[in-house]
Amino acid sequence: MIIRYFAGAAEAAGRSEQTADGSAAVGDLKARLSGELGPEFERVLSCCSILVDGVRATDETVAAADATVDILPPFAGG
Repeated sequence: MIIRYFAGAAEAAGRSEQTADGSAAVGDLKARLSGELGPEFERVLSCCSILVDGVRATDETVAAADATVDILPPFAGG
């Protein structure tokens, strides 16, 4: 799967994109990424929305091996 990070999530992850093998439930993927990328990323991730193939996901949503997962922090606008 392709994991794309946006704005503050990309900054905290230190990258804008990465790949992961296999499929995974979003909750499991979040735990794996938090362990890999550290506590600052975990803090940012806690307030992010997760999309799987463009659809908002819950922790129970399964992202297939060929999915695109977007990690989007809250955006400010005006």
